[in-house]
Amino acid sequence: MRHLAATLTLLAVPLAAMADPLPSWNDTATEQGIVDFVTRVTDPASDDFVPEMARIAVFDNDGTLWSEQPLYFQGLFALDILREKAKADPAILKDDILKAAAAGDMKAVTAGGEAGLVEILDVSHSDISVEDFQSSARAWLTTAKHPTSGLTYAEMTYQPMVELLSYLRDNGFRTYIVSGGGVDFMRSVARDAYGIPTWQVIGSQGDTTYEVKDGVPTLWKDGGIRFIDDAAGKPVGIDAAIGQRPIFAAGNSDGDFQMLEWTTAGAGPRFGMIIHHTDAKREFAYDRDSPVGKLARALDQADAHGWHVVDMARDWSRVWTGEK
Repeated sequence: MRHLAATLTLLAVPLAAMADPLPSWNDTATEQGIVDFVTRVTDPASDDFVPEMARIAVFDNDGTLWSEQPLYFQGLFALDILREKAKADPAILKDDILKAAAAGDMKAVTAGGEAGLVEILDVSHSDISVEDFQSSARAWLTTAKHPTSGLTYAEMTYQPMVELLSYLRDNGFRTYIVSGGGVDFMRSVARDAYGIPTWQVIGSQGDTTYEVKDGVPTLWKDGGIRFIDDAAGKPVGIDAAIGQRPIFAAGNSDGDFQMLEWTTAGAGPRFGMIIHHTDAKREFAYDRDSPVGKLARALDQADAHGWHVVDMARDWSRVWTGEK
């Protein structure tokens, strides 16, 4: 009779609850820390219980949810678009950084830093409707191939992080992207790639205006930069879009420092996570000296803030969602 009761109890447990919610995470202290935190904040009997309305998790995108080498994916997209525009109108290549970009000189583009990249984005991402831009970005992300992996860019999302997003949502969290990438670029695939709706994507924004073109009400991308959602801009962007401090934050670079700092400084249970790119064999290994995704200050202060550092080589059994 006792065995029958135990069997019936097991049958009553949903299969999703019995399965490993994070199958691409190795059984390490990092995975255990995630599960322990989620268990504590979702258990009504726990002193750390957090009501669902306060379970907000924010994630950087580049280098945290998908790869970012040898250049941010949006930067590579911008280079392709710039080359197409330059074929039709060479006059748009007004200075050396634009000429280098159109010629595919990655060294010169990287040396141009953030200012050079912003200029390239300004030229390549303007004079187009928001709808057409998102359609173009979606097509590029799902068909263009990365120069070293051979995967499409959309296939280079991190499977462990996709699982983490689902795990949090299954436990009553709302998951947001908070990234320096352009908001329209990320929104083009956010739902399909991560299960995150467009209204839960916070990113950098250019100048956009409303116009009626040929009788059609249209949102038009005019170029320029209205808001950069990076570094200290991330908490500002979160406050403007969400109006509430998250309890969970994940990033991978010093550009995420303030978001992690602000999130974990709040009262009650908090979780900060840094993705450390340590896997040169399966992905890329970089941190302090990288011009893309530099990680120094946040890594040095992780222990002091109680942030969990994900060692990609050690903690993940699989990297990209598109791996065969």
